[in-house]
Amino acid sequence: MSGTMRTALLALALCGAFAGCGARSEQGNAAASNAETGNGTQVKNATGGGLMQDRSFKSPEEALFVEKCGMCHRQMGMGTVILARRVDPKEAMLEQRSDLTESFVIQAARSGIGNMPRIQRGEVSDVQLATIARYLGKGRK
Repeated sequence: MSGTMRTALLALALCGAFAGCGARSEQGNAAASNAETGNGTQVKNATGGGLMQDRSFKSPEEALFVEKCGMCHRQMGMGTVILARRVDPKEAMLEQRSDLTESFVIQAARSGIGNMPRIQRGEVSDVQLATIARYLGKGRK
């Protein structure tokens, strides 16, 4: 494995570790502080392209989803890209699905599913996960 590839993989692993462990970036802090105003931020594509990941939100529940899950489960996220290979691409964006239940979201997050690792309570508390599950679950639709 080349040194460049090794460095890229290490950077990707560290990025995922910090995002999943609840480390708050400047953007995460902005998302939390903007939850009441509905403001959001745009994150540039890591490849340096002109595409942007939508980090906006309209509610505190959506802000929590963006902060804890959006890196992987919004457009250009690894979870969305991998799901789009396995299922209809329309179902890859979790926020657009109407078939998710709160209990499935909680089970998938706590146990892991497919390539998604399990999410520990130290990373996302039970209360936070219940809020995210309600946001993604059928009750939101």
